[in-house]
Amino acid sequence: MPLTSKGITPYALLYNRKVNSMQNIIIRRAVKEDCARLLELIHELAVYEKAPDEVTVSLQHFEESGFGRQPVWWAFVAVSPGPSGGGEEILHGFALYYIRYSTWKGQRMYLEDLLVTQEMRCRGIGTLLFNRLIEEAKEKNFHGIVWQVLEWNEPAIQFYKKYKADFDSEWVNCSITF
Repeated sequence: MPLTSKGITPYALLYNRKVNSMQNIIIRRAVKEDCARLLELIHELAVYEKAPDEVTVSLQHFEESGFGRQPVWWAFVAVSPGPSGGGEEILHGFALYYIRYSTWKGQRMYLEDLLVTQEMRCRGIGTLLFNRLIEEAKEKNFHGIVWQVLEWNEPAIQFYKKYKADFDSEWVNCSITF
């Protein structure tokens, strides 16, 4: 979908009607300067997911992983102009992804986290972010998007059901931590 002169897709402009009229939400690519705020939101997500001590990544490592010589993650952020209108922005949410390779399906987008701040939920921002991810996946010719959701996170499950997402009860998550 083409971008307007401000870099906003017309699709996003349509969805802005769902957001409080006082807000002018813009979905844009994350930049390195967003990383400190993104980590704050990641901590907020960890608290919500009942794992506040599990976030151990440093700001330096996070920045290097997203904006160093060989980035391994990319993100979109939902922002609105700050109260003074002097060019500062308020970051309300983000969607962070990386590329996963499936030997059966090929390249797929892996959605690591999608979060909208508590005070800005239910205003269409999650929809804006998720729709932008879908647009990105199609632009990059990925063969789909995959992600995980905690079985008790009913608001997230209901959100993803709106997209007719497949929920797989057959696979068990595994990991090794070093």
